Order: sequence, then structure tokens, then C-alpha cells
Amino acid sequence: MKYQSYNLTKQFESCRLVAYLDSKNVPTIGWGHTSNVVIGMTCTQQQADTWLELDILSAVNDVNRLVSVPLTQNQFDACVDFTFNLGGTNFAKSTLLKYINQKNFAAASLEFPKWNLCAGKPLEGLTKRRLAEQALFNTP
Repeated sequence: MKYQSYNLTKQFESCRLVAYLDSKNVPTIGWGHTSNVVIGMTCTQQQADTWLELDILSAVNDVNRLVSVPLTQNQFDACVDFTFNLGGTNFAKSTLLKYINQKNFAAASLEFPKWNLCAGKPLEGLTKRRLAEQALFNTP
């Protein structure tokens, strides 16, 4: 299945053309790109947009590989944004994925808000993002 919209991801990722440390002190650039980033690095808008496409494609591939049951487009898109933000490893070990693969979508939906912590503390931005993913996941 293909990820249909970048809107949710772009809503919660600002584009920065100079590398910075994110809330977990990970060097980040562009639309939340973290691979091979060092502080002091810069990029063009075109490079940031290309990295966004590649990073989303990576999340799409993770969701396609890990989910073993049919999803609606909205469920898929919510999982892609979740995976884009948290990584395929976290999605793979999540109770969210476990419930999805059991076709227990009601229980899966309740897992999104639980992933709003950074260093053990809830972050307002992550809380809003998880609630947006949850709402999308629950939209027919």
C-alpha cells in the first residue's frame, strides 16, 4: 500500500535547513531527517524535500513489511506517520502493531497516545501528533 498524504507528517515536522538537536538531542535537519546528520550541516529546500520523500518511503516499507492484515488507507497513513516519527524498530516492538495484526483495531487505536514521552516526560507536540494519528486511524 502507498502512503497517500504527506499532510500529517508535514503538519508536525517543521522544515529546518540547518542541523539542530531534536528533543532527544539527535542531530536533525530538513523535515525531521536524522540519518548521517551532524551539527553545522546545511541543506537546500530541495534536499530536505527529497529526504522527506525517502524517509517516508522507508516508513511505508516498514509498515508494509510489519503489518500482516489489511488496513484502510487512513489506518495505513496513521501507521506511516507513527513509524516516520518513531522509527521502524519502535513500531515493530509496539503493542500497537501487535493489536493491529490481531485485527483488534479498537485496542490498537488506544495505543497511539501512549507514545508521547521524551525522556519519560510527555511532550505537548508529541501528544498532539499521537492524537492526530489516532483520529486518522479511526476515520473510515
